Amino acid sequence: MSDLYCYQSLYFPSLAELNVLRGTFIANCILNGFLTHTAIMLNIVTIYAIWKTSTIPKPVKTLLLSLAFSDFGVGLLAQPIYTAFLVSWLQLNDPSCNVYRLFSICGYLFSMASFSAVVAVSVDRFLAVHLHLRYHEFVTHKRVVAVVISIWLFSAFVSSMVLWASVSTLNNMISFTGAFFFFCKCCDVHQDLFNLNDGSQSGEMTNFASLIKSTVGVFYVYLVFLICYLPYSISVVAIKINGPSIAFKKVFLFSMIFVNLNSSLNPVLYCWKMRNIRHAFLHILRNMSWNRNNPSH
Repeated sequence: MSDLYCYQSLYFPSLAELNVLRGTFIANCILNGFLTHTAIMLNIVTIYAIWKTSTIPKPVKTLLLSLAFSDFGVGLLAQPIYTAFLVSWLQLNDPSCNVYRLFSICGYLFSMASFSAVVAVSVDRFLAVHLHLRYHEFVTHKRVVAVVISIWLFSAFVSSMVLWASVSTLNNMISFTGAFFFFCKCCDVHQDLFNLNDGSQSGEMTNFASLIKSTVGVFYVYLVFLICYLPYSISVVAIKINGPSIAFKKVFLFSMIFVNLNSSLNPVLYCWKMRNIRHAFLHILRNMSWNRNNPSH
């Protein structure tokens, strides 16, 4: 049981492999170090922008803050631990199983919280258009806070499985959950397009168009999440089936860059798809630039 989550040691290089992969390790150290800083800084600014944007309804603001905080956690904890792995592997020092386990807990905790928050935001936007005036009766701030607490408790439970469940069980559970919600999202988009084509009244057309805009916006976040995690999933499965060859280890190392990139891309997606956050974000950056160029006397 104690070795369940030492599977990262499969990627520990031998001396011969290190001679081949040294450039890959160094490139990954540099890129992941950069992504650590971007994930932390972009999400700090995003959290502040969301908090200061008064035009965002409280339920939506709470969900977006949870999503941004989970991405911030990836940059603050998971990515530095992984970079420390790379440095240790470069020195041919294999970290202890407890360090591997800590990395797994942090990674699963914040990844599940991020994905679950995306699902919650999607459901909220769906209800906002379909319930119309009843939305504020059904979706209250207290209920959304309860949902956010449940998301983090569920994510903590999943990450705690590191201590007692097998790697395959946990990965299968996460893969099934992700595939299920992605399928549901595709069905939502298809249904909205069908309803839009059948709509006859201008008011209904406007509402459905708004629904499609919000749904597609969240769908982009889904799509980016899956694109970033797909290479990692493929590399892990390939290593499990074929063994940790040099080629597969190289693919794994670069796939982790995409996983870590996701936490830096989400703030960019918020700014792109949500005008209020984009304006607040740019306002903060302009103020930072002005304060830097005009220091107080």
